[in-house]
Amino acid sequence: MEQKDAFQEKLQAKLDEWQANIDKLRAQAKEAQADQKIRYEEEIESLREQRDEMMERLEKLQNAQGAAWNDVKGGIEKAWDNMNDSMQKAMSRFN
Repeated sequence: MEQKDAFQEKLQAKLDEWQANIDKLRAQAKEAQADQKIRYEEEIESLREQRDEMMERLEKLQNAQGAAWNDVKGGIEKAWDNMNDSMQKAMSRFN
């Protein structure tokens, strides 16, 4: 159970970090010119959807019992990598 709790805490911390980055991009979008603002908004929406998916996966993980959490964890790790890549690309593109 300690492993599951530690993983949940790590995931929650990462979700909080991603939310902060989304908020930062949203603030930059407000300052951007019209054409770039559209790109910001599209990127932010995509990141928000991915973040929401990760939050749903975290909820499934929290509800998983026994060894079933390892199955849930595998899916989360793949989605985590995808979200992390998307976030890094967005941050580098708009910074």
